[in-house]
Amino acid sequence: MDWRIPLADVDFDQDEYEAVEAVLKSKWLTMGAVTQQFEQDFSEFTKIEHCIAVSNCTAGLHLAMVVLGIGEGDEVIVPSLSFVATANAVRYTGAKPIFADISGSDDLNISPASILSRISPKTKAIIVMHYGGYTCDLNEILALAKDHHLYVVEDAAHAVGASLNGKHLGGWGDIGCFSFFPNKNMTTAEGGIVATNNAELASKIRLLRSHGMTSVTWDRHQGHAWSYDVVDLGYNYRIDEIRSALGIVQLKKLRKNNQKRRWLTEEYWRCLELKVPEVCLPFRGHRGEPACHLMPIVLPKGTNRTVIMERLKERGIQTSIHYPPIHLFSYYKRPDGNQSLEITEDLAKRELTLPLFPGMEVEDVKLVVNALGEAVS
Repeated sequence: MDWRIPLADVDFDQDEYEAVEAVLKSKWLTMGAVTQQFEQDFSEFTKIEHCIAVSNCTAGLHLAMVVLGIGEGDEVIVPSLSFVATANAVRYTGAKPIFADISGSDDLNISPASILSRISPKTKAIIVMHYGGYTCDLNEILALAKDHHLYVVEDAAHAVGASLNGKHLGGWGDIGCFSFFPNKNMTTAEGGIVATNNAELASKIRLLRSHGMTSVTWDRHQGHAWSYDVVDLGYNYRIDEIRSALGIVQLKKLRKNNQKRRWLTEEYWRCLELKVPEVCLPFRGHRGEPACHLMPIVLPKGTNRTVIMERLKERGIQTSIHYPPIHLFSYYKRPDGNQSLEITEDLAKRELTLPLFPGMEVEDVKLVVNALGEAVS
């Protein structure tokens, strides 16, 4: 469909085209010097010491679980209001995801109190997902983790460029995982980065990213090795040079584009408060400096969300839902039914995501808000 205002859009120009063309002309397409440059640039940007580029964020989350020793018989506490990859990464290791509730309509992030209530002798780690690019209550969650000797992994898929007290998200826990899917604040088409300040974990991640091999093709091409050993059961989670080239260019735009997202979000909040005061505005006045990846609102109780979305669609405005709760998916439903997450289930039924991307202007925000107001009324 040809949307008048799509949910998201990609900020590409001649710089991306030229970066990809340069890789194609070099004829070196797999992980090499461009990928190394991308990793270095990302590390310098986030101030996280070790940044390892991978094929996607899901692969990064899986690697995080593996290198932390998560496996059969372990439990990992995760949010249900997230993309399913957050929980899938736990299941890939044979461990069990334990779903926690969110804080409330003002904060759609995982609740520290709910995390605490779900800690058991089998709990080994917590995965937090910074919903929409807004930081979780990291101070409280890290304190809980320390008290109970648990690892913390940050699913920072929404949060590239976001920070708390001047420190980038993804660098607070043991490992942070970033996504560069096309709808994210920066994109490499597919792709991601695993970040950590722990040198030992970084070494394991680099090894497992490419089949557990002691040297990769680029090393041998450079004459640094002639052969290799396989010292662990690794995976093919490599990124390629084309995507890394896109990442280098996109990273240069990130600070400016995130600032535009924050400005647009403020405009949304101002207009919504004026025109559609009955909707709830999560994260207004939230802690830290957000990435503003999503523009979520919560509709009033009794509102037919599908009808609202259809009315906006008729006006050429694309909307979405973030997210159907993971614990309600067929694969994750437990036969005993003991998975009720009251706040998550209530708000997930009423959450609506409005368009947000740097190419929007204030006139677009007003158009969306006016259309929403008419649809709600």
